[in-house]
Amino acid sequence: MNLRGAANGMIQNINPNQTGINWIQSTGYTINAAGKQVPTTVTKVVEIQVQAMSAETLKHVDALNIQGVMHSVYMYGDIQGVVRADSKGGDILQFAARPENPVHNWLVVAVIETWKDWAHVIVQLQVG
Repeated sequence: MNLRGAANGMIQNINPNQTGINWIQSTGYTINAAGKQVPTTVTKVVEIQVQAMSAETLKHVDALNIQGVMHSVYMYGDIQGVVRADSKGGDILQFAARPENPVHNWLVVAVIETWKDWAHVIVQLQVG
């Protein structure tokens, strides 16, 4: 049973999914001729559900001392934040917070839930 699919079907009546979103997935890094790390990525196009953060999620983020503009994102896929053990930086989603806003980079700063085929993450607006 796909519970996320069932819940998402109902939510879309009020808050439609965003489609055509770039997911810049960290794959690690290489070392250039100057000896500096250069991040490596793979870009995929995905569909996401962007929501405000619940009170419980806000408490979690507050405990991590994360500040800035943030949203909860639900999506299919194994999206990750920083995974130091795998030498990977945080994944990035590129989307507009509202349809009238420009597209920005949103860094995954916390993974709230991760399942076999979907995840709930917290993303933070990146400046510049």
